[in-house]
Amino acid sequence: MDEAAKESGGSQVISQLRKNQNIEYRGRIRSVESYFNSINKGIDQIIRVRGGKEIKVTVSSARLKVSSHSKKRFVIALKYDGENDYRYLVATDLTWRTQDIIQAYTLRWLIEVSFEDWKLYEGWGREAKQLDEEGSNRGLILSLLFDHCLLLHPEQIARIESKLPAYTVGSLQRKSQMDVLLEFITSLLEFPDPGDKLKELGELIKDVFQLMPSGKHMIGRDLGRL
Repeated sequence: MDEAAKESGGSQVISQLRKNQNIEYRGRIRSVESYFNSINKGIDQIIRVRGGKEIKVTVSSARLKVSSHSKKRFVIALKYDGENDYRYLVATDLTWRTQDIIQAYTLRWLIEVSFEDWKLYEGWGREAKQLDEEGSNRGLILSLLFDHCLLLHPEQIARIESKLPAYTVGSLQRKSQMDVLLEFITSLLEFPDPGDKLKELGELIKDVFQLMPSGKHMIGRDLGRL
């Protein structure tokens, strides 16, 4: 966490602790779960999620030495309305208020959406065609180029000009695929006999794969490089 804070110019870094991680309180070592359930119980508060909706939470906090970090951290026990168990947040900057850390933590879903989008639709995670550092660099370059292209998508431009949240890459991909499918169906129906034309296209596809048995895999690799 300290390295991440240093890399970002001393910014606040917020993460989570497992419930069985140890903290030190008055010379004794105990788990964060034990501390917040027995010594420092939470109180009900209202917080604003990402600057919008207000929700009820149960919160407790303290500046405690986290054993695995070997230094004092801002530790928070947080439980949303209707939940039975706390989640435990940990922050590097001890000067922040509890409420500010909690509300900053709600912003994590914005970047989580981007991470999921990258992994599912932009060749990251299991979809990566090449592993290790070189593969990550190439994947990043390709995904940024892809993002740049999709910024020019008419639907995306309309969202940005209307000051609305931008579409994810995945949603634009699906929309583009649907547009292509509808265009194909429309063009197919313009033929005098759509049924015969569809059959002709089906035979053509079969011929291609008969000539190249591994064509499916080769096409998949080629698409992965584009």
